[in-house]
Amino acid sequence: MREAVFLRQNQERWQQYEKQPAAGPDELAARFVALTDDLAYAQTFYPTSPTTAYLNGLAGKLHQRLYANKRQSHGRFAQFWAVELPLVVARHHRTLGFTALLFLVFTALGALSAAQDDSFVRVVLGDAYVNQTIEYIRRGDPMAVYKQEGETLMFLGITANNVYVALSIYVLGATLGIGTLVQMFRTGIMLGSFQYFFYHYHMLRASVLTIWIHGTLEISAVVVAGAAGFVMARGLLFPGTFSRSEAFRLAARDGLKMAIGLVPIFVVAGFLESFVTRHTEMPVAASLAIIGSSAAFIAWYFVWHPRQLGRRLETAAAAAQ
Repeated sequence: MREAVFLRQNQERWQQYEKQPAAGPDELAARFVALTDDLAYAQTFYPTSPTTAYLNGLAGKLHQRLYANKRQSHGRFAQFWAVELPLVVARHHRTLGFTALLFLVFTALGALSAAQDDSFVRVVLGDAYVNQTIEYIRRGDPMAVYKQEGETLMFLGITANNVYVALSIYVLGATLGIGTLVQMFRTGIMLGSFQYFFYHYHMLRASVLTIWIHGTLEISAVVVAGAAGFVMARGLLFPGTFSRSEAFRLAARDGLKMAIGLVPIFVVAGFLESFVTRHTEMPVAASLAIIGSSAAFIAWYFVWHPRQLGRRLETAAAAAQ
């Protein structure tokens, strides 16, 4: 598109953004999203034009208004988890869905491999863990491994390790996604063989009711971390109309937000694993309630809420144009 046509189609809207205050936070956010799209187009096709400089300045003003409004109304951190992160997730729902499907395939592959080869579980989980768990099963307490360490130290160690693993999975997206893919493969294979191991010893029900008390949040967060890594890789591999460096920068920023946003989930998962999972004598209804509420939260926060928020923003953007 020629720059003159680009100006004629959009200049009136830009002047409206500059002169007329937004009706509310939703409209202000919609204006900012629309303007950054225009700026990205201008930077690609008219990088040295006064139009690009004008849009850059106007986008900076809207950015200041947007975040000033967020601080006044909710606070930066609350706004991040309530609005900013869900909108990032909404932009990358396809990548998240692809990652979840891929992880399910890897998990099924792990279970199938364990079913076909008796030694596979030992290769994946290690002889020490397998032998110890078999001994616990013989004693009638298959989940005793969760009772061996003090609650507080276990909580701190597990949470720190899970956050480290999630950030590592994200960072490996810079390897064109290969490192992220390998980590997701390893985790899925381990989970599948782990669950088949308990199935083989007729302890699948007990393992599900115990392990998934914390595993529902933990495994879901690992999948989101994998999606964050693939988001960054996608920016490198498919820059679209952006330069490769700019596409990588934008994708890495979105992926980092997704990875950082998992920290509270890992904290809760670590708490559940350290303080709750060890109580294997708890009623089945209590276990199912924790597992069900965790699954419902994941579905709401990473699927339903981002979609609803995205639709509201699209509606506001259409109204502002």
